[in-house]
Amino acid sequence: MHSSAVFLIEFGAVILGLGLLGRLAGRFQFSPIPLYLLAGLAFGEGGLLPLGASEEFVAIGAEIGVVLLLLMLGLEYTASDLVSNLKTQYPAGLVDATLNALPGAVMALLLGWGPVEAVVLAGVTWISSSGVIAKVLRDLGRLGNRETPVILSILVLEDLAMAIYLPIVTALLAGVGLAAGSVTLAIALGVAGLVLFVAVRFGRHISRFVSSDDPEKLLLVVLGLTLLVAGIAQQLQVSAAVGAFLVGIALTGSVAEGTHNLLSPLRDLFAAVFFVFFGLHTDPASIPPVLLPALALAVVTACTKVATGYWAARRAGISVKGRWRAGGTLVARGEFSIVIAGLAVTAGIEPSLGPLATAYVLILVIIGPLTARWTEPLARRLIRPKPAAAPAADTAAAEPKARETQRG
Repeated sequence: MHSSAVFLIEFGAVILGLGLLGRLAGRFQFSPIPLYLLAGLAFGEGGLLPLGASEEFVAIGAEIGVVLLLLMLGLEYTASDLVSNLKTQYPAGLVDATLNALPGAVMALLLGWGPVEAVVLAGVTWISSSGVIAKVLRDLGRLGNRETPVILSILVLEDLAMAIYLPIVTALLAGVGLAAGSVTLAIALGVAGLVLFVAVRFGRHISRFVSSDDPEKLLLVVLGLTLLVAGIAQQLQVSAAVGAFLVGIALTGSVAEGTHNLLSPLRDLFAAVFFVFFGLHTDPASIPPVLLPALALAVVTACTKVATGYWAARRAGISVKGRWRAGGTLVARGEFSIVIAGLAVTAGIEPSLGPLATAYVLILVIIGPLTARWTEPLARRLIRPKPAAAPAADTAAAEPKARETQRG
Protein backbone atom coordinates (compact mmCIF):
# COMPACT_ATOMS: atom_id res chain seq x y z
CA MET A 1 0.00 0.00 0.00
CA HIS A 2 2.83 2.32 0.93
CA SER A 3 4.72 1.59 -2.33
CA SER A 4 1.62 2.27 -4.46
CA ALA A 5 1.14 5.59 -2.68
CA VAL A 6 4.78 6.52 -3.34
CA PHE A 7 4.34 5.52 -6.98
CA LEU A 8 1.28 7.74 -7.39
CA ILE A 9 3.03 10.66 -5.72
CA GLU A 10 6.19 10.30 -7.82
CA PHE A 11 4.46 9.72 -11.14
CA GLY A 12 1.90 12.44 -10.48
CA ALA A 13 4.67 14.89 -9.70
CA VAL A 14 6.48 13.95 -12.91
CA ILE A 15 3.38 14.44 -15.08
CA LEU A 16 2.51 17.73 -13.34
CA GLY A 17 6.07 18.96 -13.81
CA LEU A 18 6.00 18.03 -17.50
CA GLY A 19 2.76 19.95 -17.95
CA LEU A 20 4.25 23.04 -16.36
CA LEU A 21 7.40 22.73 -18.48
CA GLY A 22 5.25 22.40 -21.59
CA ARG A 23 3.43 25.60 -20.65
CA LEU A 24 6.72 27.38 -20.12
CA ALA A 25 8.01 26.26 -23.53
CA GLY A 26 4.74 27.34 -25.18
CA ARG A 27 4.96 30.78 -23.63
CA PHE A 28 8.41 31.34 -25.14
CA GLN A 29 7.45 29.54 -28.39
CA PHE A 30 10.11 26.84 -28.49
CA SER A 31 10.11 23.04 -28.36
CA PRO A 32 9.61 21.49 -24.90
CA ILE A 33 11.95 18.58 -25.73
CA PRO A 34 15.08 20.12 -24.11
CA LEU A 35 13.09 20.85 -20.93
CA TYR A 36 11.84 17.24 -20.82
CA LEU A 37 15.40 15.96 -21.21
CA LEU A 38 16.61 18.28 -18.44
CA ALA A 39 13.78 17.03 -16.20
CA GLY A 40 14.95 13.46 -16.80
CA LEU A 41 18.50 14.45 -15.90
CA ALA A 42 17.22 16.04 -12.68
CA PHE A 43 15.26 12.92 -11.61
CA GLY A 44 17.74 10.28 -12.79
CA GLU A 45 20.85 8.74 -11.28
CA GLY A 46 23.14 11.48 -10.07
CA GLY A 47 20.33 14.03 -10.36
CA LEU A 48 18.75 16.24 -7.72
CA LEU A 49 15.93 13.85 -6.73
CA PRO A 50 16.21 10.29 -8.16
CA LEU A 51 12.98 8.38 -8.77
CA GLY A 52 12.45 4.98 -7.23
CA ALA A 53 9.03 3.37 -7.27
CA SER A 54 7.80 4.76 -10.59
CA GLU A 55 10.89 4.18 -12.75
CA GLU A 56 9.65 0.81 -14.11
CA PHE A 57 6.32 2.31 -15.14
CA VAL A 58 8.13 5.23 -16.77
CA ALA A 59 10.16 2.70 -18.79
CA ILE A 60 6.97 1.06 -20.12
CA GLY A 61 5.47 4.47 -20.83
CA ALA A 62 8.61 5.39 -22.76
CA GLU A 63 8.20 2.35 -25.04
CA ILE A 64 4.58 3.31 -25.70
CA GLY A 65 5.75 6.87 -26.39
CA VAL A 66 8.10 5.71 -29.17
CA VAL A 67 5.34 3.57 -30.70
CA LEU A 68 2.85 6.46 -30.69
CA LEU A 69 5.39 8.92 -32.09
CA LEU A 70 5.98 6.67 -35.09
CA LEU A 71 2.29 5.81 -35.52
CA MET A 72 1.35 9.49 -35.68
CA LEU A 73 4.20 10.13 -38.09
CA GLY A 74 2.91 7.39 -40.37
CA LEU A 75 -0.58 8.91 -40.29
CA GLU A 76 0.81 12.06 -41.91
CA TYR A 77 1.62 10.22 -45.14
CA THR A 78 -0.22 8.00 -47.58
CA ALA A 79 1.43 5.09 -49.33
CA SER A 80 1.09 6.82 -52.71
CA ASP A 81 2.81 9.93 -51.30
CA LEU A 82 5.71 7.79 -50.11
CA VAL A 83 6.09 6.04 -53.46
CA SER A 84 5.97 9.40 -55.27
CA ASN A 85 8.63 10.88 -52.96
CA LEU A 86 10.87 7.88 -53.49
CA LYS A 87 10.68 8.29 -57.26
CA THR A 88 11.23 12.05 -57.44
CA GLN A 89 13.28 13.04 -54.38
CA TYR A 90 15.64 10.11 -53.79
CA PRO A 91 18.75 12.12 -54.89
CA ALA A 92 18.04 14.62 -52.10
CA GLY A 93 17.71 11.71 -49.67
CA LEU A 94 21.10 10.33 -50.73
CA VAL A 95 22.76 13.73 -50.32
CA ASP A 96 21.08 14.13 -46.93
CA ALA A 97 22.31 10.73 -45.70
CA THR A 98 25.87 11.30 -46.95
CA LEU A 99 26.35 14.83 -45.60
CA ASN A 100 24.75 14.26 -42.20
CA ALA A 101 25.44 10.64 -41.26
CA LEU A 102 29.13 10.78 -42.13
CA PRO A 103 30.09 13.40 -39.48
CA GLY A 104 28.56 11.26 -36.72
CA ALA A 105 30.42 8.15 -37.86
CA VAL A 106 33.70 10.05 -38.15
CA MET A 107 33.28 11.59 -34.68
CA ALA A 108 32.66 8.16 -33.13
CA LEU A 109 35.84 6.79 -34.71
CA LEU A 110 37.85 9.87 -33.63
CA LEU A 111 36.67 9.28 -30.06
CA GLY A 112 38.03 5.73 -30.27
CA TRP A 113 34.65 4.00 -30.37
CA GLY A 114 33.90 0.87 -32.37
CA PRO A 115 32.04 0.44 -35.69
CA VAL A 116 28.69 -0.30 -33.99
CA GLU A 117 28.85 2.98 -32.07
CA ALA A 118 29.81 4.75 -35.32
CA VAL A 119 26.66 3.41 -37.03
CA VAL A 120 24.50 4.52 -34.09
CA LEU A 121 25.99 8.03 -33.89
CA ALA A 122 25.63 8.37 -37.67
CA GLY A 123 21.89 7.84 -37.25
CA VAL A 124 21.72 10.35 -34.40
CA THR A 125 23.27 13.09 -36.55
CA TRP A 126 21.42 12.12 -39.74
CA ILE A 127 17.74 12.41 -38.84
CA SER A 128 16.02 15.78 -38.46
CA SER A 129 13.17 16.25 -36.00
CA SER A 130 9.86 16.03 -37.88
CA GLY A 131 7.92 17.20 -34.83
CA VAL A 132 10.03 20.29 -34.15
CA ILE A 133 10.23 21.23 -37.84
CA ALA A 134 6.48 20.87 -38.35
CA LYS A 135 5.86 23.15 -35.37
CA VAL A 136 8.41 25.70 -36.64
CA LEU A 137 6.78 25.78 -40.08
CA ARG A 138 3.39 26.40 -38.50
CA ASP A 139 4.70 29.08 -36.13
CA LEU A 140 6.50 30.95 -38.93
CA GLY A 141 3.53 30.70 -41.30
CA ARG A 142 5.56 28.89 -43.97
CA LEU A 143 3.30 25.90 -44.68
CA GLY A 144 2.32 27.48 -48.02
CA ASN A 145 5.85 28.42 -49.07
CA ARG A 146 7.33 26.93 -52.24
CA GLU A 147 10.25 25.37 -50.35
CA THR A 148 8.04 23.58 -47.81
CA PRO A 149 7.28 20.53 -50.05
CA VAL A 150 11.04 20.06 -50.48
CA ILE A 151 11.53 20.10 -46.69
CA LEU A 152 8.69 17.63 -46.18
CA SER A 153 10.04 15.34 -48.91
CA ILE A 154 13.40 15.11 -47.16
CA LEU A 155 11.66 14.33 -43.86
CA VAL A 156 9.56 11.62 -45.53
CA LEU A 157 12.66 10.02 -47.05
CA GLU A 158 14.37 10.06 -43.66
CA ASP A 159 11.35 8.38 -42.08
CA LEU A 160 11.34 5.73 -44.80
CA ALA A 161 15.06 5.16 -44.33
CA MET A 162 14.38 4.40 -40.68
CA ALA A 163 12.42 1.31 -41.77
CA ILE A 164 15.75 -0.06 -43.01
CA TYR A 165 18.15 1.59 -40.57
CA LEU A 166 16.46 0.64 -37.28
CA PRO A 167 16.45 -3.14 -37.94
CA ILE A 168 20.14 -2.93 -38.87
CA VAL A 169 20.96 -1.08 -35.65
CA THR A 170 18.84 -3.49 -33.61
CA ALA A 171 20.70 -6.46 -35.08
CA LEU A 172 24.11 -4.84 -34.52
CA LEU A 173 23.30 -3.96 -30.91
CA ALA A 174 22.05 -7.49 -30.27
CA GLY A 175 25.41 -8.79 -31.47
CA VAL A 176 23.94 -11.21 -34.02
CA GLY A 177 26.08 -12.57 -36.80
CA LEU A 178 26.11 -11.57 -40.45
CA ALA A 179 23.69 -14.30 -41.48
CA ALA A 180 21.17 -13.50 -38.74
CA GLY A 181 21.50 -9.78 -39.41
CA SER A 182 20.86 -10.34 -43.11
CA VAL A 183 17.74 -12.34 -42.27
CA THR A 184 16.52 -9.54 -39.98
CA LEU A 185 17.08 -6.94 -42.68
CA ALA A 186 15.37 -9.12 -45.29
CA ILE A 187 12.36 -9.53 -43.00
CA ALA A 188 12.22 -5.78 -42.35
CA LEU A 189 12.40 -4.94 -46.07
CA GLY A 190 9.87 -7.64 -46.91
CA VAL A 191 7.40 -6.45 -44.27
CA ALA A 192 7.84 -2.80 -45.27
CA GLY A 193 7.35 -3.60 -48.95
CA LEU A 194 4.33 -5.78 -48.22
CA VAL A 195 2.69 -3.12 -46.06
CA LEU A 196 3.27 -0.44 -48.70
CA PHE A 197 1.80 -2.72 -51.37
CA VAL A 198 -1.24 -3.56 -49.23
CA ALA A 199 -1.68 0.11 -48.29
CA VAL A 200 -1.63 1.21 -51.95
CA ARG A 201 -3.96 -1.53 -53.17
CA PHE A 202 -6.21 -2.14 -50.15
CA GLY A 203 -5.81 0.96 -47.97
CA ARG A 204 -9.48 1.88 -48.29
CA HIS A 205 -10.59 -1.61 -47.22
CA ILE A 206 -8.28 -1.57 -44.18
CA SER A 207 -9.50 1.87 -43.15
CA ARG A 208 -13.11 0.75 -43.62
CA PHE A 209 -12.47 -2.28 -41.37
CA VAL A 210 -10.91 -0.12 -38.65
CA SER A 211 -13.39 2.74 -39.03
CA SER A 212 -16.05 3.41 -36.39
CA ASP A 213 -18.43 6.27 -35.67
CA ASP A 214 -17.79 5.75 -31.97
CA PRO A 215 -14.53 7.49 -30.98
CA GLU A 216 -14.00 5.05 -28.09
CA LYS A 217 -14.13 2.00 -30.37
CA LEU A 218 -11.90 3.64 -32.97
CA LEU A 219 -9.34 4.51 -30.30
CA LEU A 220 -9.31 0.99 -28.85
CA VAL A 221 -9.06 -0.76 -32.23
CA VAL A 222 -6.29 1.45 -33.63
CA LEU A 223 -4.27 1.53 -30.40
CA GLY A 224 -4.63 -2.22 -29.91
CA LEU A 225 -3.68 -2.95 -33.53
CA THR A 226 -0.65 -0.67 -33.29
CA LEU A 227 0.68 -2.19 -30.08
CA LEU A 228 0.06 -5.71 -31.43
CA VAL A 229 1.93 -5.07 -34.69
CA ALA A 230 4.73 -3.26 -32.84
CA GLY A 231 5.10 -6.20 -30.44
CA ILE A 232 5.16 -8.75 -33.28
CA ALA A 233 7.72 -6.65 -35.14
CA GLN A 234 9.95 -6.51 -32.06
CA GLN A 235 9.56 -10.26 -31.55
CA LEU A 236 10.86 -10.73 -35.12
CA GLN A 237 13.82 -8.47 -34.19
CA VAL A 238 12.40 -5.73 -36.40
CA SER A 239 12.01 -2.41 -34.58
CA ALA A 240 8.66 -1.87 -32.87
CA ALA A 241 8.84 1.74 -34.06
CA VAL A 242 8.93 0.60 -37.69
CA GLY A 243 5.87 -1.60 -37.13
CA ALA A 244 3.95 1.36 -35.70
CA PHE A 245 5.06 3.59 -38.58
CA LEU A 246 3.77 1.10 -41.14
CA VAL A 247 0.41 0.84 -39.36
CA GLY A 248 0.09 4.61 -39.63
CA ILE A 249 0.83 4.48 -43.36
CA ALA A 250 -1.85 1.82 -43.91
CA LEU A 251 -4.60 4.01 -42.40
CA THR A 252 -5.98 6.65 -44.73
CA GLY A 253 -8.77 9.17 -45.17
CA SER A 254 -11.20 9.97 -42.38
CA VAL A 255 -9.85 7.09 -40.24
CA ALA A 256 -6.36 8.60 -40.27
CA GLU A 257 -7.75 12.04 -39.45
CA GLY A 258 -9.95 10.74 -36.63
CA THR A 259 -7.13 8.64 -35.20
CA HIS A 260 -4.80 11.63 -35.30
CA ASN A 261 -7.27 13.74 -33.30
CA LEU A 262 -7.91 11.00 -30.75
CA LEU A 263 -4.31 9.92 -30.19
CA SER A 264 -2.59 13.33 -30.25
CA PRO A 265 -3.01 13.89 -26.47
CA LEU A 266 -1.80 10.35 -25.71
CA ARG A 267 1.15 10.82 -28.06
CA ASP A 268 2.14 14.05 -26.35
CA LEU A 269 1.86 12.48 -22.89
CA PHE A 270 3.86 9.34 -23.57
CA ALA A 271 6.38 11.13 -25.80
CA ALA A 272 7.14 13.47 -22.89
CA VAL A 273 7.56 10.41 -20.65
CA PHE A 274 9.94 8.94 -23.23
CA PHE A 275 12.21 11.99 -23.21
CA VAL A 276 12.19 11.97 -19.41
CA PHE A 277 13.08 8.26 -19.41
CA PHE A 278 16.06 8.90 -21.67
CA GLY A 279 17.24 11.63 -19.33
CA LEU A 280 16.79 9.31 -16.34
CA HIS A 281 19.43 6.98 -17.78
CA THR A 282 21.95 9.77 -18.33
CA ASP A 283 24.12 10.88 -15.44
CA PRO A 284 24.42 14.70 -15.54
CA ALA A 285 28.04 14.39 -14.45
CA SER A 286 28.79 12.47 -17.67
CA ILE A 287 27.74 15.37 -19.96
CA PRO A 288 30.57 17.94 -19.34
CA PRO A 289 33.31 15.56 -20.63
CA VAL A 290 31.46 15.13 -23.96
CA LEU A 291 30.19 18.69 -24.26
CA LEU A 292 32.99 19.86 -26.56
CA PRO A 293 32.60 16.95 -29.06
CA ALA A 294 28.81 17.45 -28.95
CA LEU A 295 29.19 21.17 -29.69
CA ALA A 296 31.64 20.53 -32.55
CA LEU A 297 29.32 17.90 -34.00
CA ALA A 298 26.34 20.26 -33.66
CA VAL A 299 28.13 23.04 -35.55
CA VAL A 300 29.29 20.74 -38.36
CA THR A 301 25.95 18.99 -38.83
CA ALA A 302 24.00 22.26 -38.65
CA CYS A 303 26.07 23.42 -41.63
CA THR A 304 25.61 20.12 -43.49
CA LYS A 305 21.82 20.27 -42.99
CA VAL A 306 21.75 23.83 -44.34
CA ALA A 307 23.76 22.61 -47.35
CA THR A 308 21.35 19.69 -47.82
CA GLY A 309 18.26 21.91 -47.81
CA TYR A 310 19.90 24.49 -50.09
CA TRP A 311 20.91 21.82 -52.64
CA ALA A 312 17.51 20.10 -52.61
CA ALA A 313 15.62 23.39 -52.98
CA ARG A 314 17.94 24.51 -55.80
CA ARG A 315 17.31 21.20 -57.57
CA ALA A 316 13.57 21.87 -57.27
CA GLY A 317 13.93 25.33 -58.86
CA ILE A 318 13.30 27.31 -55.67
CA SER A 319 14.62 30.89 -55.37
CA VAL A 320 17.78 31.67 -53.40
CA LYS A 321 15.80 32.94 -50.40
CA GLY A 322 13.76 29.75 -50.33
CA ARG A 323 16.92 27.64 -50.53
CA TRP A 324 18.36 29.26 -47.41
CA ARG A 325 15.03 28.93 -45.59
CA ALA A 326 14.85 25.22 -46.47
CA GLY A 327 18.38 24.61 -45.19
CA GLY A 328 17.89 26.50 -41.93
CA THR A 329 14.60 24.72 -41.20
CA LEU A 330 16.15 21.24 -41.38
CA VAL A 331 18.74 21.82 -38.63
CA ALA A 332 16.71 20.67 -35.59
CA ARG A 333 17.27 17.15 -34.24
CA GLY A 334 14.95 15.58 -31.68
CA GLU A 335 12.78 12.52 -31.21
CA PHE A 336 14.39 10.14 -33.73
CA SER A 337 17.91 10.95 -32.55
CA ILE A 338 16.88 10.15 -29.00
CA VAL A 339 15.12 6.93 -30.11
CA ILE A 340 18.31 5.74 -31.82
CA ALA A 341 20.52 6.70 -28.89
CA GLY A 342 18.02 5.07 -26.52
CA LEU A 343 18.47 1.72 -28.28
CA ALA A 344 22.23 1.99 -27.69
CA VAL A 345 21.78 2.98 -24.03
CA THR A 346 19.44 0.04 -23.43
CA ALA A 347 21.93 -2.33 -25.07
CA GLY A 348 24.65 -1.10 -22.71
CA ILE A 349 27.30 -0.26 -25.29
CA GLU A 350 29.66 2.77 -25.10
CA PRO A 351 28.61 4.63 -21.90
CA SER A 352 29.51 8.05 -23.30
CA LEU A 353 27.15 7.71 -26.28
CA GLY A 354 24.00 8.54 -24.30
CA PRO A 355 25.42 11.73 -22.74
CA LEU A 356 26.87 12.83 -26.08
CA ALA A 357 23.51 12.32 -27.83
CA THR A 358 21.69 14.17 -25.05
CA ALA A 359 24.00 17.19 -25.25
CA TYR A 360 23.89 17.13 -29.06
CA VAL A 361 20.07 17.07 -29.21
CA LEU A 362 19.80 19.74 -26.50
CA ILE A 363 22.01 22.06 -28.54
CA LEU A 364 20.29 21.54 -31.90
CA VAL A 365 16.71 21.44 -30.65
CA ILE A 366 17.33 24.91 -29.22
CA ILE A 367 19.32 26.23 -32.20
CA GLY A 368 16.99 24.68 -34.83
CA PRO A 369 14.09 27.16 -34.53
CA LEU A 370 16.62 30.02 -34.56
CA THR A 371 18.32 28.83 -37.76
CA ALA A 372 14.90 28.37 -39.38
CA ARG A 373 14.09 32.00 -38.68
CA TRP A 374 17.47 33.71 -39.25
CA THR A 375 19.48 31.69 -41.81
CA GLU A 376 17.94 33.44 -44.83
CA PRO A 377 18.25 37.05 -43.50
CA LEU A 378 21.81 36.37 -42.33
CA ALA A 379 22.79 34.85 -45.67
CA ARG A 380 21.26 37.84 -47.47
CA ARG A 381 23.42 40.22 -45.45
CA LEU A 382 26.65 38.24 -45.74
CA ILE A 383 26.29 37.22 -49.39
CA ARG A 384 25.21 40.33 -51.26
CA PRO A 385 24.72 39.83 -55.01
CA LYS A 386 27.19 41.62 -57.26
CA PRO A 387 25.69 44.35 -59.47
CA ALA A 388 25.14 43.07 -62.98
CA ALA A 389 27.14 44.84 -65.69
CA ALA A 390 24.89 43.87 -68.60
CA PRO A 391 21.91 46.12 -67.79
CA ALA A 392 24.21 49.16 -67.46
CA ALA A 393 25.70 48.47 -70.87
CA ASP A 394 22.27 48.02 -72.37
CA THR A 395 21.16 51.36 -70.92
CA ALA A 396 24.21 53.14 -72.29
CA ALA A 397 23.63 51.64 -75.72
CA ALA A 398 19.96 52.53 -75.60
CA GLU A 399 20.52 56.26 -74.93
CA PRO A 400 21.85 57.18 -78.46
CA LYS A 401 18.99 55.23 -80.02
CA ALA A 402 16.50 57.19 -77.95
CA ARG A 403 18.09 60.48 -79.05
CA GLU A 404 17.97 59.42 -82.71
CA THR A 405 14.33 58.52 -82.29
CA GLN A 406 13.57 61.90 -80.73
CA ARG A 407 15.40 63.66 -83.56
CA GLY A 408 13.53 61.65 -86.12
